[in-house]
Amino acid sequence: MRVVTTARTPTRERRSRRTEILDAAAELFAARGFHGVSIEDIGGAVGTSGPALYRHFSGKEALLAEMLLDISERLHASAAERVTAAPDAESALDALLAGQIEFALSHPALITVHDRELGNVPEPARRRIRRLQRLYVEEWVTVLSELHPGCPPPRLRAATHAVFGLLNSTPHSAGELPPEAMTPLLHAMARAALTEARR
Repeated sequence: MRVVTTARTPTRERRSRRTEILDAAAELFAARGFHGVSIEDIGGAVGTSGPALYRHFSGKEALLAEMLLDISERLHASAAERVTAAPDAESALDALLAGQIEFALSHPALITVHDRELGNVPEPARRRIRRLQRLYVEEWVTVLSELHPGCPPPRLRAATHAVFGLLNSTPHSAGELPPEAMTPLLHAMARAALTEARR
């Protein structure tokens, strides 16, 4: 009988280590602010020296840029996949809400970091992040346009941003209820808010 073992490839190990570093940095940046965290602090959080992190990132700014680019790319790609897979606009909206709520409940530190620290991302990367975010919003606007024909896109775009504000309040509200209770509450509230967009 042949025994199959799974070995971690060097590429997978590097990716896993980078993810570990990004996750630790997000928690530290959220708690203490970008300028309140040193590269040595981040290294200590993942059990290594600060200078060792330069094998993965050129500096704190590069680390922050990759952190926010990564989540922006993942949100946009996930939204496009969910909308494409949905059988109709109602299902697509529910899928978009599920994805955003899952992100908001799983990554409150990233929400805090984005809100407070985007200005510390170098300009070329910041433009890419903003572009990905606009594309993400347009996935929602396209679905809402099908559900509310005749409603002006600027109104739907404003409603989408408002709902993001509601869902992304999890750094302040998520501790009040467990995720299994918070998820349907956020979904119902967001659905009600988006229904108002057509009025």
